[in-house]
Amino acid sequence: MKKGAALITVMALIFVTSGMVAAVYYLLHRGIEVSGIEKKYSVAREASLGGIEVFAKEIIPAAIGGNDLSKVVESFKKITNAKVFAGATNVCFTDKLTKSTANWGSTCSNTLDPVSSPDVTFTLSGAAPAQPFQVYAKIVDTVVGNSNRSGIILEGEAVAGSQTGMITPRHFPYIYTMEVQSQRENDASQKAGIEVLYAY
Repeated sequence: MKKGAALITVMALIFVTSGMVAAVYYLLHRGIEVSGIEKKYSVAREASLGGIEVFAKEIIPAAIGGNDLSKVVESFKKITNAKVFAGATNVCFTDKLTKSTANWGSTCSNTLDPVSSPDVTFTLSGAAPAQPFQVYAKIVDTVVGNSNRSGIILEGEAVAGSQTGMITPRHFPYIYTMEVQSQRENDASQKAGIEVLYAY
């Protein structure tokens, strides 16, 4: 009888120990898997942020200055030797830059998915052997901003920005909502999308 009880006790300890070891292995495996997913997302997010920088600080200022989107894209290709493609027509992109969303032409897309109908697509290459990222950028909403052109900025000043005691806001002619999505060229599961509110 004592031998049977000892056998049952040993078997129970083996099962409990095996369960604990299996749980530790499972948690380690899940931790490694989650770390890999976080790393992939982090890299894709950085590519999206880089895409925002290029779109908002290079392409939009050049196009809003009166240049057609196709010319801006071509000049950008020559300067950077990058793969850049215009998805929107010149007329549509000009509407997006200078008119409120309600006044855009009928061919202009304001769907939130930048991949299906991007304004601009470009490639951000990574260090070898990493595959480059495709970045899709699109303006989905335009709001006409304020009309003050004084150039006075309230940052670092007193409550009143001028001698008359009037508060003069900084001039932002347009406020854009932009959708940007980046994804690894040969791995669509590695992607990140960002929505940005940009005052020009």
